[in-house]
Parts: sequence; structure tokens; C-alpha cells
Amino acid sequence: MGSQYEPLTPETLGGRLAQIGAITDRLGTDPASWTVREVGDGNLNLVFIVEGGGDSVIVKQALPYVRLVGDSWPLPLKRAFFEYHALTRQAARDPGSVPEIFHFDEEQALIVMERLHPHIILRQQMMAGEKVKDLGKVLGAFAARTAFRGSDLSMSAPDRKADVALFAGNVELCDITENLVFTDPYFNAELNRHTPELDGIVAELRADIDLKIAAQHLKRAFAARSETLCHGDLHTGSAMVTADEVRVIDPEFAFYGPLGFDVGMLIGNYLMAYYAMPGHIADEAAQSDYKHWLLDVVAETWETFREEFSTLWRTERNGMLYPAALYEDQGQGFAAEQALQELLHEIFCDLLGFAGVEMHRRILGLAHIAELDEIEDTALRAACETKALRLGRHLAVNRAGFAGMDAVIAMARAIDEGDGR
Repeated sequence: MGSQYEPLTPETLGGRLAQIGAITDRLGTDPASWTVREVGDGNLNLVFIVEGGGDSVIVKQALPYVRLVGDSWPLPLKRAFFEYHALTRQAARDPGSVPEIFHFDEEQALIVMERLHPHIILRQQMMAGEKVKDLGKVLGAFAARTAFRGSDLSMSAPDRKADVALFAGNVELCDITENLVFTDPYFNAELNRHTPELDGIVAELRADIDLKIAAQHLKRAFAARSETLCHGDLHTGSAMVTADEVRVIDPEFAFYGPLGFDVGMLIGNYLMAYYAMPGHIADEAAQSDYKHWLLDVVAETWETFREEFSTLWRTERNGMLYPAALYEDQGQGFAAEQALQELLHEIFCDLLGFAGVEMHRRILGLAHIAELDEIEDTALRAACETKALRLGRHLAVNRAGFAGMDAVIAMARAIDEGDGR
């Protein structure tokens, strides 16, 4: 391909990529025989399925603007660079969890990768009321392994500092999170949108001093605590699934941040899906069963994260933090366990806060979630969203007061049943 950037189209893709061995080795050398479909349904990028020769690949290309808004919101192409580097690190830290990369072209902001098939986006599976085997175990382990192995608990100090410097360049996508997640939902920002029936609770939340202070404390943690390489946008649209397999995609928002950020955003999305189910499953018994399963996934995700993180602490704690020389080597393994439990408590409090603000921004900000947005009955949608907003407020403001995930789940149920505020 030439060095001058040019967005691909289904008509031009074959001619422009026909010299890339990663594609021709799989699809054949005659691009006229390929089938190309543009399937991108996200907010930022072009995504193509390219089929030929009995095989297929995904071609993903960044656009120089936010696709959801248009060219009035420019965005640098270098986000593909950060996505590529995040995928390579995630593949090393949790093998098999992300698509295999076949080719990367930095100047064209283009990644050719494994097509996950017959996988579908997790949120589509949830809206259809279909369960996924071991969902919480797989994503909880992914969040724990990438958090631990991307931190000073595991990496050498020079390697981690070099990685922090590399990902510090993902300025514009971090700016999106800093504004759209932590700030815009709490005032009348230009790009905000919400279901009209929410006007009352929106005014209430924007007048809530404790909530706005909590959101900014969390924003400060996001901006200042470069603890590990985070996926940056881990939610029900960032996983592709079958009934019994889960893979993680789309880490273009990758940055170095708090250990509890990814798992918190993920759990916030589970909880929004829980409240959205009345808009997708009409049968009351089936709806109740699925909602129960979703709360089990919340518990399983955190329990798996906690167990996997603890295992890695005990077996791979080779970085500069909490060295064995201070604990185990002096016969004080119990002290290392105490430090672990204190760190896990800190991560738990953080994840609740991040879950809470994620629930707010997906209802009040620019980028919503299909689980709620596709409920056509606006009164029903607003009722579901109100419950999520109430829980989000509790999680953000009272994050240090929850004894464990069972207490969070009890609060979620109480709000769903009208017994909590």
C-alpha cells in the first residue's frame, strides 16, 4: 500500500490489500474472488469482513474522526498503533484471550486480524437472553492477568516505565474518557443526550454534590495512577462470544491506569444489562432466570479476578513492588498476605466507583449502550435507566462502604424491586 493514508471501501479494499501476504496466504491471490463486507457498528472505525479461498479475516482501519459524530470531531489515526500494541501485550499476558494479529500498517492505521466466527458481540447475546458458559471466569481472569502482569508487581521497572511512556501518547482517547465518563454526565454538556422521561433524576444527579466530588476523585485516579496497562474500554461490546467461548476485542483506548479500572467498567455494564432485561425478555420466568444469571456473572467475575490476582501475587510477584525479600524471605509470608488483602480491598473500592460512573455516562452522555437504547417504549426504558442511575450513584459515592460483592448484588436487587434508592 502507498504511504498516503486513504480510508478503505468495499470496492477499493481488494486492490489495495492484494500485496499483503497475511491476506493472500489465507484468501488467495485474486482479490476479485474475495467477498468484502463493511460491518463496523461502533463509534470510531471501519471494520471489514474479507472472505475468500475458504478462509476469512477482519480488516480494521481507523478513521481520522469520531465516526459516531462525523468529521466535526477529528481524531488521530495513531489510535490503531495503540490498539495493535495493546493486543500484542494482552496476547502475551493472557494467551488465547484476544484475536491473533496477522498484519499491521501504521501509516494506513490498519490491522488485519483473526476473524472470530461464529462469535457475536456479547451485548447481542445478552439482549437475546442467551447465556455464555464461564463468562465471568474468562473475563475475570483476563482482567486479573492483564492487570497484574502489566504492573510493577510483575514487570521490570525499566520495561514498565518504557511501556508507560509509549501508551502516554494515547492522549486523545484518554481525553474522551476523561470528559465523557467522568465530567460530561454531571452537567449540561453539549453532546449529552438522555431519555426525556429522565429529566427529573438527571437534575437530581447534577445537583448532587457528593456524586460530583466522587466522580472527580475517580477521574483523578484515572489520570494519575499509572498502575497497569488497561484495556480502557472493556464492556459488553468489547467481547465476542459463542455459547461456550469468550474473546476480548477493541483495546484502542488502552492506557496505564488503576488496577481496578477494567473490571469496574465491565461490571458496570453487566449491571446495566441486568436492569435492561425487561426491555428484551417478555416472559417473566425467563427474564427472572436471566437476571439471576447476570448477577451470578457479576459475582463470578469479581471472585475469579480476586482468586487469579491472588495466585499471581503468590507465584509471579517479581517486580519492584512488595518484594519477597521483605516478606517470605524473612519468614513473614503472612505479611505478604496482609498486603495482598489490603490491595484487593483498594481494587474493589475502585472498581465499584468506576462501575458507577460508567453506568451514568452510558445513560446520560454521548455514547449509550444498545441494551438500554434499543428499548423502544421510552417509559419502560426510563424505568430501567432510573434503576441503573440509582445504583450507579450508590456505587460511586459509597464505594468504600460495601463489605463485598454480595452487598452490591443485594443493593442491585433492592433497587430493582423498588426497595432501595
